[in-house]
Amino acid sequence: MASHENNSPLDRLRHTTAHVLAMAALEWDPLVKLAIGPPIENGFYYDFEFSKPISDAELAVFEQSMRDIIAKNYRVEQKTLSRQEALTKTEAEKQPYKRELIEDLPDKELSFFGINTFWDLCKGPHLKKTGEIKAFKLLSLAGAYWRGDEKRPMLTRVYGTAFETKKELDQHLVMLEEAKKRDHRKLGVQLDLFVFSDLVGPGLPLWTPKGTIMRELLDDYVWRLRQNYGYGKVEIPHLAKKDLYVTSGHWEKFQEELYQIETRENHLLVMKPMNCPHHTQIFKRRMWSYRQLPQRYANTTMVYRDEQSGELSGLSRVISITQDDAHIFCRPDQVKKELGDTWEIIDRFYSAVGFKLDVRLSFRDPATPKKYLGSQTLWDQAEKELSELARKKGAKVRPGIGEATFYGPKIDFMAKDSLGREWQVATIQLDMNLPQRFDLTYVSDQGKNEPVVMIHCAIMGSIERYISILIEHFGGEFPFWLSPVQIKVLPLSDKLLDYGRAVLAELNSAGYRAVLDESSETLGKKIRNAELEKIPYSLIIGPKEEEAKTVTIRSRQTADQSTLSLSQFIASLSGENQP
Repeated sequence: MASHENNSPLDRLRHTTAHVLAMAALEWDPLVKLAIGPPIENGFYYDFEFSKPISDAELAVFEQSMRDIIAKNYRVEQKTLSRQEALTKTEAEKQPYKRELIEDLPDKELSFFGINTFWDLCKGPHLKKTGEIKAFKLLSLAGAYWRGDEKRPMLTRVYGTAFETKKELDQHLVMLEEAKKRDHRKLGVQLDLFVFSDLVGPGLPLWTPKGTIMRELLDDYVWRLRQNYGYGKVEIPHLAKKDLYVTSGHWEKFQEELYQIETRENHLLVMKPMNCPHHTQIFKRRMWSYRQLPQRYANTTMVYRDEQSGELSGLSRVISITQDDAHIFCRPDQVKKELGDTWEIIDRFYSAVGFKLDVRLSFRDPATPKKYLGSQTLWDQAEKELSELARKKGAKVRPGIGEATFYGPKIDFMAKDSLGREWQVATIQLDMNLPQRFDLTYVSDQGKNEPVVMIHCAIMGSIERYISILIEHFGGEFPFWLSPVQIKVLPLSDKLLDYGRAVLAELNSAGYRAVLDESSETLGKKIRNAELEKIPYSLIIGPKEEEAKTVTIRSRQTADQSTLSLSQFIASLSGENQP
């Protein structure tokens, strides 16, 4: 079993529960092949290759076996074996996945943890006794390729969770039930925001008119914020020569994950997986004086990543990713101000939906220097800049050792949604390596060519992923300014359609996104449909409203109704249409 970096008491609990799950699986299927089972955020999993079919019904069987093991309060023990002893053990037990893990480990001695007669390859740590497991639940089955490689066997992954108290477990299970109701893959279809097509392919969402409105509203807001800080829009193609990514270093690191196209003239082109290399070439079009920096480029465009089909999930993980990307090319003495201004944009953008942000300082892992481009001096300088900015902002900071990109450290902004789940949202990356690789310089006040510093920043990161977060955060009940349809006009009968069209025209003229329900349904059904569509306001019009030139207003928040003139209603919306 793979070790887990976080050795918190909760991780030890979950790690031990995963071992107990493996014992239950062996009891149910003595021929089962064991793979890995680490603790993860909010729970644990274990990957198995079962010798017989398994369904969700077996989860209850496993749980009962686990309770029996826990009740016996077995001690959790540790021992070390030599490589040969470990290989002999896994060979005798016919556990090929464990054997492969051992063969790949450089250690001369290997750690095993045992519960009763069950011993598992594991670095730990664990609880002292199984009786310390007080509250757990097996959640679901899923498929998972061995080592994430689609060319390797598909294993069965059993997900579970465990907490120190039953109260915490119950609260988590309630949250999971609420999350199911808010699942963006279901709500997105119900609200008619996006669709997937088998003919187009998995991971390639198609956006409906309503979904496209949301995308544009969010992107326009980012652009308005950036305009205040002197950005200019740029545009780039979706393809580039392989040479661009060889120079940037992406080819060496990610060649297998890039979509490649060979032309009729045998040129190799790449579907862009990121935008920064293209933007370096826009900057490089001319020589810049120190007086002309910074140069700030903003570009909302799609990039493409060759994701494994088993890892695709609604809008959360897609192949075509729309980035609201930006790059700043500046002098070293301008870095602090540019980083601070970018942070201000992020704060303002996320405050519009009520997200409070924490930050993670995502730095390199000193133990694996070969993963990163550039000198230690450059990395030290870049990490110092980001640390100082976080201190200046008084941000709640957590370390993210090993979370840096290969060309520079970054600040990842973390937001908690209404269900308490944490998401990484915006990112600021400080890069002193790509400018060197592309020889990006400016003329200093001494007349010398000096290297620029490059700042990468995507406010939403992936628009697809951010919309999936918003759908689940709001349960589809978006703020008025972000709702694709803000107002729906509901006439009592066809005789009132003319008045309904007049009301609609006035609402649209005032800048609101309104629609008219021209169906022949009853008023009750029309109101119900508007509620299912989660439209902020419904305006009911009957003969009395037509005669008095009024509308009866029903908010999605309450069944209470009030009657106003249309102009009074429009005036009451003042300020709601902007984030």
